[in-house]
Amino acid sequence: MKIKAEYIWIDGYEPTASLRSKTKVLNNKILSVSELPSWGFDGSSTLQAEGGDSDCKLKPVWMCPDPLRGGDNILVMCEVCNPDGSPHKSNSRAALVELADKFKDHKPWFGIEQEYTLMDGKQPAGWPEEGFPERPQGPYYCSVGSENVAARGMVEDHLDLCLEAGFEISGINAEVMLGQWEYQVGPLPALEVCDQLWVARWLLERIGEDYGLTVELHPKPIKGDWNGSGAHINYSTESMRAEGGISVINEACEKLGKEVEKHIAAYGANNDERLTGDHETCSINEFKYGVSDRGASIRIPMDVANEGRGYLEDRRPASNVDPYKACAALIDTTCS
Repeated sequence: MKIKAEYIWIDGYEPTASLRSKTKVLNNKILSVSELPSWGFDGSSTLQAEGGDSDCKLKPVWMCPDPLRGGDNILVMCEVCNPDGSPHKSNSRAALVELADKFKDHKPWFGIEQEYTLMDGKQPAGWPEEGFPERPQGPYYCSVGSENVAARGMVEDHLDLCLEAGFEISGINAEVMLGQWEYQVGPLPALEVCDQLWVARWLLERIGEDYGLTVELHPKPIKGDWNGSGAHINYSTESMRAEGGISVINEACEKLGKEVEKHIAAYGANNDERLTGDHETCSINEFKYGVSDRGASIRIPMDVANEGRGYLEDRRPASNVDPYKACAALIDTTCS
């Protein structure tokens, strides 16, 4: 029996990496990721090696059912390694593996809200070929109706595929700008939420091929008076979720306020275009936290404040964030 395993990895492009994949045909059903062989690829074509010494290695680290091909076929998330098996310099997952193990007693959980814009050519889906929609943003958020929504079919298909793959998808919604959407992954431990988010991104781009739409993760895809796209991270540790956890949450916010540059560096490219202080953001040059404040760097949800425990929402990560880097930064800053 032959099966297809789609090996997925992150390339070496900067400042924003892209996903790559290729299909390996195997002779039998795979029950565990440990059964999967490593596989080489041409790193010179992904900015991960020079042409004269171009071999890089794909190390399978996580897998799920392939909802596109069905059957026993699988999707495989891979780390990029050097030929000797050591982590490649572009491999951000390896550092998170170490941190997650170091601070495992804190039991950190993450939920990531992935915003994105679907583009139809040079314009967002649902926009005229040139210019802007007749109405400004506002009617489109969580909206219904053909005048308010674009590309719902692709979004619904993506949700179904993620659920079939077994992802911990907790919801979807139309966002503030026409053609802009969001899905949420989690709550999950760090490695699981990041692996699922990356493969969910791959699935979204893959079905975009069928719809003739491209996925735009730039944090400010349309300049002017339009919301940007983020990837808000809801974060907690066991002590935050316990009775009296609000004091731990406040302590974590104070720690985050002392490491602003470290976190902004880990939160995605071109984020200065989004974090302006307008459109439900805090300025990239400022740090503040508060209850129910969507203009803060860190929002403490109303229910969390009322119950005295729960989680915080870091609103700074951009839609193109590498979640491995962002989750590593959050664990390192708040658990150290």
